[in-house]
Amino acid sequence: MTAPSSYLGWKIDYANPPGEAAYLDPGSVHWRVYKNPIALAVGGVAAVLLEFADARIRSGVWDHSTYKADPIGRSKRNGIAAMVGVYGPQSAARRVIQGVTNMHSRVVGQTPGGEAYKALDVELLDWVSATAGYGFLNAYDRFVSPLSEADKTRFYEEAHPIARLYGVRYSPSSTADFLKMMDRLADRFEPHPIVEEFLGIIQSGKAAPNAPKVLHRALARASVSLLPPIVRAKLALGRDYDLSPIDSLMLKAAGKLADRIAVANSPPCQASQRLGLPADFLYRRPAEQKRLLATLSPRPEGGLPQAS
Repeated sequence: MTAPSSYLGWKIDYANPPGEAAYLDPGSVHWRVYKNPIALAVGGVAAVLLEFADARIRSGVWDHSTYKADPIGRSKRNGIAAMVGVYGPQSAARRVIQGVTNMHSRVVGQTPGGEAYKALDVELLDWVSATAGYGFLNAYDRFVSPLSEADKTRFYEEAHPIARLYGVRYSPSSTADFLKMMDRLADRFEPHPIVEEFLGIIQSGKAAPNAPKVLHRALARASVSLLPPIVRAKLALGRDYDLSPIDSLMLKAAGKLADRIAVANSPPCQASQRLGLPADFLYRRPAEQKRLLATLSPRPEGGLPQAS
């Protein structure tokens, strides 16, 4: 058995207890997207850029987190929180998300312009949640495997239960909903040196030291390429951040390769086993996945299926 991961001292075992449901179904688009490290890396940076466009979130993250001093640790904690919501047992997901909420309750302050903020403001919670979904979804679609419009809409709709655990009141149900949400906030968006500093950390590789160095620069530019044009313009991220065709091909190759490699001790593999599926369930052909899902039976108390 592989060792569980941990979040703020809490052990998270994706393989146990056997049969405990996740908040999302193993046949969901989320399970497909979140298994890919390239999609998570590119999409995660894109999400932060979307958040940093708003001075309230930018100040909250930069002034109250360890990102500047410990980008690796902060990135790992963010990744664990995202993974446990998708693959973890529901009990573990609730515990971790409550821990995140407790930390956010202490994040209050003022922007350099004098505007008060607190991390649990509903408008900010809604936007942060929406940007994560937009980033991961579009990174997978662009750099791993194209998704149909129906799958994209399903992805947004699947996110609602997890978003509610974070205190989110409005969660977009489609790309169109996300863009309308963005348009309502767009007048607030502005460039700032912190955005450049953040991208500098990404390009230096400090946030992902295990990734090949050649990917660091490409990852930052790929993330910028996912931004809606109005956001990129507001952040003043010009041609210096254009993604080259070579970098795009390199990322796509890495993304497609990662989508075929099952890592035994990873959350996607352990979660599959917890529900009675093969560890490499998510890496099999769609027809085989469908056949395996058909062998599962509903849990007596409701929720997601498990092995019969």
